[in-house]
Parts: sequence; C-alpha cells; structure tokens
Amino acid sequence: MAELVRDPVLMVGEGWDAYRLLDSGHGRKFEQYGDYRFIRPEPQAMWSPRSESWDAHGEFVPGSDEDGGGRWQYSREVPRDGWELGWGEEARFTAQCTPFRHLGFFPDMAPVWNWMGQQLGEARDAETMNLFGYTGVGTQALSRFGRVTHVDASKKSVAQARENAALAGLGERPIRWLVEDAMKYVAREVRRGRRYDGIILDPPKFGRGPDGEVWRLEEGLPALVSDCRQLLDADSRFLFLTVYAVRMSSLALGGLLDEVFTGLPGKIEHGDLAVQEDGSGRLLPTAIFARWSNPR
Repeated sequence: MAELVRDPVLMVGEGWDAYRLLDSGHGRKFEQYGDYRFIRPEPQAMWSPRSESWDAHGEFVPGSDEDGGGRWQYSREVPRDGWELGWGEEARFTAQCTPFRHLGFFPDMAPVWNWMGQQLGEARDAETMNLFGYTGVGTQALSRFGRVTHVDASKKSVAQARENAALAGLGERPIRWLVEDAMKYVAREVRRGRRYDGIILDPPKFGRGPDGEVWRLEEGLPALVSDCRQLLDADSRFLFLTVYAVRMSSLALGGLLDEVFTGLPGKIEHGDLAVQEDGSGRLLPTAIFARWSNPR
C-alpha cells in the first residue's frame, strides 16, 4: 500500500538561462524571460523588495476583479508575437505576454519536469499523459521517454504546444495532441481499459471544456483523480498534481491521493512549489502539489 509521507516537501526552482526571478515584494514579482524583464502581481510576496526600483520592459496591471483580469503596460518594445526560450537540452518554446498575466509557460514547473524524468529513468517506451497540458513544455520533457498524450480543452493552447514542439525539432516524436475536456477523456480511457506509466495534471481553479463543459476544481478534482488512478497500476511510475490560486492546503491534496491510491505500492508526498530569487536565496511560493511515485 502506498505510504503517505505526512511532512511536506519543498520543490524549488532555481532559475536557468531563460528565466530568473530577480526580486519580489509588496505583492509583485520582478522576472527575466530571456532578454526581457517584467513585473507581475504576486499576492504571496508579502515582504519588502530588495531593490527600490525595477527596470522592466513591461508590467501587468491587474483589474478590479478576482478572476485574473487586467492589462499589460510597456515601457519599451517587446516582441508581441513572442520570442524563443528553452529549458534543458531539447525543450524549446515561445514566450509571450498573454492577456492572462503569464508568459506562455510556467517556470516554477521546472523541478517537476526534472522529477518526472527521474521517475522514468532509462525508460524509452513509457506511456504518459499530460492533462491540462497548456503549451506543452511538460509534454516535451516527457517525450524523450516514449509516447505522450497531451490533452487540453483550448484549441489555441494545443496549437501553440504543437508549434513549440516543432520549434524544438520534436515534430516526429510520438505525441498525441488532443483538444478535449480532461474529465470526459480520462473517463473514456478508463472504459477502454487503458493504462499509463505516468500522469501529470495541472487543473485550473475554473474552466470550460471545448463544448462548454464547466470545470470547478473543488467539485471535479476527486472524480478526476479517481479516474486517473484507474489508468495506473503496480508497474506505473508516477502521478503529479499541481493546484494554483486556491484556499487549500497541500495536506488536502495528499489526503485525497492517500484515499484514492489504496492498493498501489510506492509513496505519496505533498508540499509547495517555489522559485528561488537570484542573489538572495529567498523563496517565493507559487503552488501546492501532491504526488504518487513508485520507484523501481
């Protein structure tokens, strides 16, 4: 039976050539994406910034609502069609200022991409799935280990993920690109009797499927995780679940996996994702997670 590790785990991203967290504080963060620097809202940065002023190319100014509204303000030229960045030896993607305040990928996921690779080890025939796969950097990371099924309800995001894979020279990799509602697709896979070696899922707090299906995290997550469990067996390697912008503890996610993964070997862990500031070592928390792993 999978063992629940009660003490939380901290997964820290330290930045790399394409991305740096330069400073944070007073509810904002100052980041570098390649040659460009940006300021974005960050409610968890409750401390004071180390620098009195930030020299940024642009800043996202939030709206008055709580659903992510707002707009970008630029102080100098930024490529509106995006610019190329990379991670690791082969992952390439386009960064771009989006209307949703982020820049087309989530840099705090870098330690997760590394962790998944560690679980798969030397495998080159693994079957994995990236649910809510967005623009596909995680899919690229998984594709070196075998076949990947990339699922997202946004046609635009899946198109960008395919473009990113082509940019990285991975067009011939065995990747299935699906514009699908995640819950419906996973339920069909259960009925088909499919299995996977690993699953990563990054569900939003709220969303809509391609046919108008409504997703609410607190309502849909237990059933989705339960169906994902049915796609894994004693020979599978991992499931990784991240959750952003919710009033929830990682203990809750760990408790959910502890219940659902009864009968499988391995261990269940939970904790925080964080990004480390350059220079200071200060950690900025970004998300909570729970993960099941089955080392061999």
